[in-house]
Amino acid sequence: MMSQKKFTLDNIRNIGIAAHIDAGKTTLTERVLFYTGKSHKIGEVHDGNATMDWMVQEQERGITITSAATTCYWRDICINIIDTPGHVDFTVEVERSLRVLDGMVAVFCAVGGVQPQSETVWRQAVKYGVPRIAFVNKMDRVGADFDRVVQMMIDVLHARPIVVNYPIGKEDVFEGVIDLVTQKELFYPEGKGDGSQYQERDIQPQHKEIVASLREKLLETVTEADDKLLEKYLETGELSEEEVSAGIRKLTINGAIIPVFCGAAFKNKGVQPLLDAVRAYLPSPMDLPPVSGINPKTGEEVLRKPSESEPLSALAFKVQTDPFVGKLTYIRVYSGKIEPGSYIINTTRDKRERIGRIVQMHANSRSDLEVAFAGDILGAIGLKYTKTGDTLALEETPIILESIDFPDPVIFVAIEPKTKNDQEKLSTALEKLSDEDPTFKYRTDPETSQTIISGMGELHLEIIADRLLREFSVGANVGKPQVAYKESITKKATAEGKFIRQTGGRGQFGHCILEIEPLERGTGFVFETKVVGGRIPKEFIPSIEKGVKEAFSGGIIAAYPMIDVKVTVLDGSFHPVDSSDIAFQIAGSYAVKDAVKKAGPAILEPIMDVEVEIPEQNMGDIISDLNSRRGKIEKIETGKNNIQLVKALVPLSEMFGYATTMRSLTQGRGIYTMKFFMYSECPKQIFESLVADRTKGG
Repeated sequence: MMSQKKFTLDNIRNIGIAAHIDAGKTTLTERVLFYTGKSHKIGEVHDGNATMDWMVQEQERGITITSAATTCYWRDICINIIDTPGHVDFTVEVERSLRVLDGMVAVFCAVGGVQPQSETVWRQAVKYGVPRIAFVNKMDRVGADFDRVVQMMIDVLHARPIVVNYPIGKEDVFEGVIDLVTQKELFYPEGKGDGSQYQERDIQPQHKEIVASLREKLLETVTEADDKLLEKYLETGELSEEEVSAGIRKLTINGAIIPVFCGAAFKNKGVQPLLDAVRAYLPSPMDLPPVSGINPKTGEEVLRKPSESEPLSALAFKVQTDPFVGKLTYIRVYSGKIEPGSYIINTTRDKRERIGRIVQMHANSRSDLEVAFAGDILGAIGLKYTKTGDTLALEETPIILESIDFPDPVIFVAIEPKTKNDQEKLSTALEKLSDEDPTFKYRTDPETSQTIISGMGELHLEIIADRLLREFSVGANVGKPQVAYKESITKKATAEGKFIRQTGGRGQFGHCILEIEPLERGTGFVFETKVVGGRIPKEFIPSIEKGVKEAFSGGIIAAYPMIDVKVTVLDGSFHPVDSSDIAFQIAGSYAVKDAVKKAGPAILEPIMDVEVEIPEQNMGDIISDLNSRRGKIEKIETGKNNIQLVKALVPLSEMFGYATTMRSLTQGRGIYTMKFFMYSECPKQIFESLVADRTKGG
């Protein structure tokens, strides 16, 4: 057992490392673990032996899928790191990690600069107000351009980067970094082992001019942190190292600036200065405001300070099926403390839970803890009901913290077990996988009895099918990907629904008049009643709503869920003896089905935001191909080295197999990313074919 009490709250850093795919994020994490003494050998992604990419699928594909957590120590601080995926299909992992982190290191490739997924991660970090520092990686690569990346941060991310480390050389002559705070050069002698040794030297004459200009900009920015710093700078024209560091820290935590560092993680250069920056500039739990939540009993706002003397508040941000311990729940403790064997309450689900063991994580290995305090990120074993986004607290001092929003899946496939034995194991495995990943859903189609799984993209579902086979030993055949269409309406309509059945004994009677109208995209479902004078008793109104919701969930025109509709109950009648809950449910569903047919029904298709990076000579082919896929070209930008960036909005149904087409059009040189943008009405001929398929199938 180990206890972590030797670290006070101000010596803890909870950070994430996030970036576009292939920016070298996991490689950087491996170096951090090596220099902090967590691993004795540096793992490489391309060899398939990176510590943090411990899933078989991650090692094979060289990408990060799950956000692995680890704890390491640098100088006098304890760093909890969450390494997050860069692939857009696994955005959920980034979202849930940012919700519980205090700071983030955003990694950019010195050649690629700000790429599409870096924008997505950046927007998520802004949404959660996470302070960031930037690390420009791969300075040793051909085409590396530090100044261009800094400019892209301004142009594309609308950020305010401040250079704190400047590169000495680039590409094959990248030798180290210039620290603008200490005004020293950190020089990595070529061929000296693993990069843990670097030498400090004075600024070389050839660098003095650029250093003076960047240093002046840095000092001018730092003076914004404090009037006293401004006064001193105006008087003397200089600030001490401590004053500069304190100013950078304050502005970073406030989100006013993004300190920028650089290096080449693969060549082991620039990693220690980055660790020093995490220590110096990213917030500890103490630097953040108290966490706010709702008392479920009173509905009032409650604040909890990051202190062990406060009552417990913690958020479960990830659930993982572990082959050795069963269900492992990752938890961020915001206040109070957690001990093994204690009873707590899951306030989100109002369920009592017992903490079996608590463990400190290192990728997929762990060590037991006796106690965990405010500011800690840990794994808990023994929680039965807790899912991602749930709050844990003490029974006598309940609180519900803000949960995590997850996007709805946009793609689905039918999956069939290969044998009778697989049939039994499949539903257990799917349940465990959907517990782990809130963007992965499964259901049984009532008409075909097929099991349907849905997710965020083709790769997402490919990995799920792969994990079913490897982790759960379930053999399954996966069908062709299908689009998650939705239904809606385009105008107002009113209809009446009556359900009257007279048999021997008590009959059934339900009657209602409903009005339906379209709502703005993304509004969802709104239900209200304008019934007056008790024409329908109050207790039957929820029954009508239930009938409407059931009709909507199964679809009315082509069996796709109905969205963005407002339903109002205008009138109706009841029978004092025969009216019942079920009669009004059926009347509600009859009325709404009839109303939809009169309300200009529409089928909505998911439109994807597609970004393609291609050599200039392939531009014409790519644009005409996107046009043939009903794509709408939004923007064309010219990048470096004759690389063009094409941004387009394309229906998901037209994007299946796009990777293969794009590779052949660009001889393998193009890359693309795709993320969900919005639901939009599909053209008439597609509407008609989907309705025809439904009638054929029905």
